[in-house]
Amino acid sequence: ERGGNNSFTHEALTLKYKLDNQFELVFVVGFQKILTLTYVDKLIDDVHKEFRDKYRNEFQQKGTLGLLNGTFDFKDDFMRLLRDAEESSKVRAPTVMKTFEQSLKSQKTVKCMIETRGEKPKEKVKNKKNKSSKKEGTEAVAASSKASAGDKQPSAAGEREELTKDEILQKNREEFFKRHMKAGEKSRSPKPEAQKEKGKKPRVWDLGNSNPKVLDYSNSATNGSAEACPVEEFDPDTALGDRNREPGRLYDLEYESDDEAEEEKVVQNPSKPSAKKGGLGGMFGMLKGLVGSKSLTREDMDPVLEKMKDHLIAKNVAAEIAVQLCESVAKKLEGKVMGTFTTVTSTVKQALQEALVQILQPQRRVDVLRDVMDAQRHRRPYVVTFCGVNGVGKSTNLAKISFWLIENGFSVLIAACDTFRAGAVEQLRTHTRRLNALHPPENHGGRTMVQLYEKGYGKDAAGIAMEAISYARNQGFDVVLVDTAGRMQDNAPLMTALAKLIAVNAPDLVLFVGEALVGNEAVDQLVKFNKALADHSMAQTPRLIDGIVLTKFDTIDDKVGAAISMTYITSKPIVFVGTGQTYCDLRSLNAKAVVAALMKA
Repeated sequence: ERGGNNSFTHEALTLKYKLDNQFELVFVVGFQKILTLTYVDKLIDDVHKEFRDKYRNEFQQKGTLGLLNGTFDFKDDFMRLLRDAEESSKVRAPTVMKTFEQSLKSQKTVKCMIETRGEKPKEKVKNKKNKSSKKEGTEAVAASSKASAGDKQPSAAGEREELTKDEILQKNREEFFKRHMKAGEKSRSPKPEAQKEKGKKPRVWDLGNSNPKVLDYSNSATNGSAEACPVEEFDPDTALGDRNREPGRLYDLEYESDDEAEEEKVVQNPSKPSAKKGGLGGMFGMLKGLVGSKSLTREDMDPVLEKMKDHLIAKNVAAEIAVQLCESVAKKLEGKVMGTFTTVTSTVKQALQEALVQILQPQRRVDVLRDVMDAQRHRRPYVVTFCGVNGVGKSTNLAKISFWLIENGFSVLIAACDTFRAGAVEQLRTHTRRLNALHPPENHGGRTMVQLYEKGYGKDAAGIAMEAISYARNQGFDVVLVDTAGRMQDNAPLMTALAKLIAVNAPDLVLFVGEALVGNEAVDQLVKFNKALADHSMAQTPRLIDGIVLTKFDTIDDKVGAAISMTYITSKPIVFVGTGQTYCDLRSLNAKAVVAALMKA
């Protein structure tokens, strides 16, 4: 499964399997390895469909126990499907050898095949003609070149006769020296450049260390010991950024919008809409005139909605979601009677803003601090699992959330379950040292506020997470943050492993980490992550994504469409927003600020 292979070979047999995640069935076909059966994949697909459709009602009514106790008369159906699969592979019959009557040789006469002695085939004669013509051509060229040389020689001799002996001698000397000078230049080879030393030298970094013992972090017996994460001395300003902030507070996103000032300018002159073309800025500048006491029709809104759709797509909203948003606004406004001094553009814009704010404020709000305190009362750790694709910033934002929890007085255990990426464990170990330097044990009554639980690389991530939760329960940690390996949403074996980790450990919160730079890809990632967690889960009610961490928000200016795409497709809240590189660069989502940035022209 890890290599994406659905077959298994044992001695002389080969097995192929297919999973049915809906009813938790496994279909296996076995055959001799020496046979090259081309219809095996078709057979297992056909059997899967036929069996599932035939007993669907029985599965749904009786469940798993019904499968174990029930009897299924499927032999006749299987034999029919096997015959059909075998027949489909025989459709292409092997090519039959031609008879003599069908060959080209049978169409030739006996006379054309007789060769008389001394007579050569026509093709060879043609080739000879071509060769002779080439020879004649070369001879003619040679003769013409000789003639031209002969013409030159007497002219040169005539010139020599006109010159005196001394002049001829001087001329011959000059020609001799010229020839020798040219020969000398050719013989002189340029001096070879200094040969570069062979072999590649290792690069020496300014902050590096040449001693391998200092760089060796492979000691696995570090869990739970204070010496594993020694206090590191460094400038706290580089890690914290703003020193005037209130410790433990999660600030809202801020965004300044000029739309209100622009709208005020338009309202001051309602009688001159044509002169204010572009007053609302960009896509909202096309004023269609005042439409007092008129009910809106689809024809009135279509030009404005088209511009709004293009504007949303330009702001990184997924194209499919932008179309659906505009459709919902059109249905909401169609037939509505407008006021006297309002325009179609301003009405549609207002409706779209309300719809966007509603999307970004989902029904269930995730309050992490309240849930952690509730878990404390039950004497158990609060478990958070981070998942997402490669390179979105899971480990970095996990460290930011750790810092925020520590400032609120909670102890944190980080479980290093990314056992695949090189340097993943060392990255978390560095963050742990930094966090312990910012919050040393002496400031918290001798208690180490953050520790790392790791078992090295190449281990089962679900097992490490289970051990870490058990360790946190025994040692009295308040929160366990589980870091997982990045994986693409199309990689079925890795998605199965993630579903197993979540199903086995049952975390309190599953956070999907996505970056704000993506557009249509955000929808694809979230849909496939949720689908994979549902398909590969063994529970009747599978555990899906509970919330979103939106990273790299400081890199996108006002192109904030990924926030809309992610919340629209899952109806899950954006719990945290990453806005920079320091531990303090963590924000909560402010829906109005995001919508203001989105609507900015």
